[in-house]
This record gives sequence, structure tokens and C-alpha cells, in this order.
Amino acid sequence: MSIVMTRIDNRLLHGIIVTQWAPMSGANRVMVIDDKVANDDIAKASMRLARPAGMAVSIITEETAIKNFNNGKYDREKVFVITKEPETILNLVKNGVDIQKLIIGGTVVKEGAKQLSPRAYASAENIESYQALLNAGVDIVTQFVPADRAQNVSTLI
Repeated sequence: MSIVMTRIDNRLLHGIIVTQWAPMSGANRVMVIDDKVANDDIAKASMRLARPAGMAVSIITEETAIKNFNNGKYDREKVFVITKEPETILNLVKNGVDIQKLIIGGTVVKEGAKQLSPRAYASAENIESYQALLNAGVDIVTQFVPADRAQNVSTLI
């Protein structure tokens, strides 16, 4: 298994991912892990239309992702993982999926949340998840587009 990039982005697969992040990732597969989208055929079909050129797209549930990673389904691929929330990433890590770095992109503005960057917010639950990921050895930065300077999240939470 080779996860080459992992990103939190509330819009999942969209223009900035397709035109900027996916090409620089070196991945040959973009994997959207989101239970709601994976179980909505219309949302899934719409998202597949944004497939980056030359890349496979998987839109799967968290449970399927864990099972597939642990069964070695992606061992010969370079995978770019995208989710909406850090809790998904934490669950992957807790279930043995090797994630070295997490990039926080755009997130939903949440009431009472801590602002990590102009476009990234973290609820109290998110902060707990980020701290657990940091404790597990995951490097976490916030960066909206590749041209932005990455900011280390450990100094922000």
C-alpha cells in the first residue's frame, strides 16, 4: 500500500483537487472516503465526472477502505485519500492503515470552532482527533492550495 497524500477537504473531489493536488501527488488513484457519498448513487456519479486525467477514482465507505487497505488491495498503487473529517483518518490509522502526513484544506465553518487557517476550522472533536493523529506520529499541516505555505497544525491547536 502506498498512500502518497491524505487530505481533509469538505468538498471532497473538486476543481482544486483535480487541477492542483492530484497532479502533484504522484498518485494513480484518488480515493474519496465518505459513507454518505459512497451510499448515494447520484452524488457518486456526479463526483466521478471530476476524475483527474489518468487516475482511477474510488468512492467508498470507511469500512470498505479499512478492509481493502488491510487486505492489500492497493499495495501496487499510489493512493491519494480525501475525506471530510479527521475522525475518518483517525479511524483508518487506528485500524492499521499507514498514514504519514495529513493536509487540511477547506473545511466547513463550525460554530465555536478554532480557526486553523483562513479556510480551515476545527471543532473540539476535530482537535481531539488531530491531537490523537499527532500522537500517532502523523505530520499534520494546513494548506489550501499547493502554492500556499504549509502551516504545522501542532502549533495551532
